Amino acid sequence: MQVLNNLLIEVFDALYYIFPAYCANGAPVIFGGGRSIDSGKLFIDGRPLFGSHKTIRGFIAGLVIGTFVGWLQEAIAPAIGFPKGSVLLGFMLSLGAMIGDLLGSFIKRRLRLDPGVPLPIVDQIDFTLMALLMATLVKPPTLLMAIIIFVLTVPIHLTVNAMAYLLGLKKTPW
Repeated sequence: MQVLNNLLIEVFDALYYIFPAYCANGAPVIFGGGRSIDSGKLFIDGRPLFGSHKTIRGFIAGLVIGTFVGWLQEAIAPAIGFPKGSVLLGFMLSLGAMIGDLLGSFIKRRLRLDPGVPLPIVDQIDFTLMALLMATLVKPPTLLMAIIIFVLTVPIHLTVNAMAYLLGLKKTPW
């Protein structure tokens, strides 16, 4: 029983750690739109850098929402018995998530995939990998945390996207 309890604590800690990045990654779905980050510019292969779905407003919304979650973890969470977070960690996780998502879009454009077309695993891991890399500058996750985050991100990402689709927030369920 103690082993199960310890595992559940590790899972909670890992998800709590990455939560600002998850929120940052989802924010553009709700608050995005407007002018694209690449302004329609093409890469040397004649394809868009990132595509029309990657917008300035979405990128900024991701940073703001994720950083705000980091602030909540720092300011409010200890009062309700949750671990103390960090605004700076929330910002770095969010920045990493947004950059990772852009990198994933860049790769998809190079593979000649249109915006919105799925690229399994890359779609789920790009933002997570970059978020964790950026977070190491502030507070590196443990190896176990990173493993848990990578294992759980795929089903969490797919489930949240399907829910956003059912709610009419996304045009595709992935």
